[in-house]
Amino acid sequence: MSDTKEKLANYIDAGVPILYINSFEENKTDGLIKEVLGDRKAFEWNLSLGVSDFKTGERQSDISLKAYLKAAIDNGLEDELNRRVLIIKDVTSLLDSSNPDSSEIIALFKYISLKIIQGLDTVIIMVSPVIYIPQELEKFITIIEPEYPEEKEIASIIQTFVNENESTIADDLCEEMSLAFKGLTEFEIRCILQLAMATNGELTHNDLKFVFTQKKQMIKKSGILEMIELKESVNDIGGLENLKAWLERKKIVFKNIPKAKEYGVDMPKGMLIAGVPGCGKSLTAKVTAQLFEVPLLRLDMGKILGKYVGESEENMRKAIKLAEAISPCVLWIDELEKAFSGMGGNSEGNEVTTRLFGTFLTWMQEKKSPVFVIATANNITSLPPELLRKGRFDEIFYVGLPNDEERKKIFEIHINKRRPQDFKAIDVVSLVAKTKDYSGADIEGVVKDGVENSFADGNSSLTTEYIMKAIENTRPLSEIMGDALKDLSKKYEKLNFKNASK
Repeated sequence: MSDTKEKLANYIDAGVPILYINSFEENKTDGLIKEVLGDRKAFEWNLSLGVSDFKTGERQSDISLKAYLKAAIDNGLEDELNRRVLIIKDVTSLLDSSNPDSSEIIALFKYISLKIIQGLDTVIIMVSPVIYIPQELEKFITIIEPEYPEEKEIASIIQTFVNENESTIADDLCEEMSLAFKGLTEFEIRCILQLAMATNGELTHNDLKFVFTQKKQMIKKSGILEMIELKESVNDIGGLENLKAWLERKKIVFKNIPKAKEYGVDMPKGMLIAGVPGCGKSLTAKVTAQLFEVPLLRLDMGKILGKYVGESEENMRKAIKLAEAISPCVLWIDELEKAFSGMGGNSEGNEVTTRLFGTFLTWMQEKKSPVFVIATANNITSLPPELLRKGRFDEIFYVGLPNDEERKKIFEIHINKRRPQDFKAIDVVSLVAKTKDYSGADIEGVVKDGVENSFADGNSSLTTEYIMKAIENTRPLSEIMGDALKDLSKKYEKLNFKNASK
């Protein structure tokens, strides 16, 4: 929290009118503010108690926020607020347009902010776990988001908790828990430790499952990121040998980041996988997380877009911050072209997209955290060239339709997954010959149909004929998309992206 404390002190000294501390941990935030304020007098307003002395907690009045701000102005701001700090809690609902007093409250904050800019020696500090900034106040507000505890601070929290409960913890378990707890607040960490202690009477390696469950809950509640359950392994990818070999080398770096950095290796940024739909791009994202032995977070760009001014950009920053807090992890952005389509237009929607793109681009360029980004796209030819230049991603791979050897491997994977006992009797070579220009998803589809039809006919085993019949009844993607797919393949070849296959 030392960085947050320093930022808070600097902003107060700089005369920023309104500081907006985005935090769920009110008690911890209050302690931080008290440290920074020194001998300055401070008042707090909250919805349940009205006005009270911030430092002593002594209640002064149950006046509404609107009435309190009006009274301060009527009585003279120099007398009421000079050399004082006003801490506001529960402000989000009052600023929302659904509140009939919101326009007046916003106008009062604006008036006081202008007076601060003109020399009034005060600052307004809003504390809320939710960020909502009316457009009228946007220029007056600076957001402060307290950092999540780092590993050393987490280790200290764990050790303090253990001492309070007159227990002990092994050094290796404390180290493992410190890494696992990354991305959680001190409040959440202590809750999990309390639950673990109540269950077992001590902390053990089995308690790490509570951490995973809590992280999953936290990500789900964010409404922006999703934690994907990992079931796939590298053996589930048929072909793409160049891509798999590249990932194996990245794995060595990603799993040994401190040693790699000491050696002079840059922090891995991630990769962009472009190409034909249904050819393993999404599967690669899942396999990468499994290979690196880290969580896989999926960023839903549809949930990023908000209805209020600045909300979309704030959601993007929140998603990035959450991914960095949970790191090391893999962050998967699916169908990137849909996320940043329509760049360069004049509409309000295009302006929001441009700002989101800028936020994402800056983060990718400057990223120092172990968040390995995998962006997948079917068509990136319409994306801005800034995204494709060296330095954004470590590599850009092109995934095309599988060749003969890859189709053979894909058939092996999907038949063995469903009917391993029948595999030896099936003529895979003939199936490969019949599926030229089929995608991996097309091949999985015909195997599934063949297995289902064989079962429905009451057969005790799967035969080549059932899969052949499924092939005859299937229109592959290459046939459906036709010339569009050929044109896309030519464009990717011209861009000279690295081929994922040998």
